Amino acid sequence: MKKLLVVTLLVALLALSAESFRVTRQTDEEQGTLARLTEKVKSIYQGTVNTASEYLENIRGLKLEEKAKNLYTDATKIAGTYSGIIEDQIYYFFYSQQ
Repeated sequence: MKKLLVVTLLVALLALSAESFRVTRQTDEEQGTLARLTEKVKSIYQGTVNTASEYLENIRGLKLEEKAKNLYTDATKIAGTYSGIIEDQIYYFFYSQQ
């Protein structure tokens, strides 16, 4: 019971003293250099993120992934056809003389 009373008193004292540690709000005119610098860095960062997001959306709008897949598929078909032709030519070059 004594421990509960001591803990209750300590919590009450902590709550009363916590009010004195509150940070007062600063208005726009009272903002310090650090606060203005922080806001400027935040705005630059947010602008950069927004610009990068817009670029990504534009790239997705161009459907470059689909075009790259189609180009790869076409290139492998063409390469496969020509490599087959070259393979046949080499085979007949060496084995046609028998």
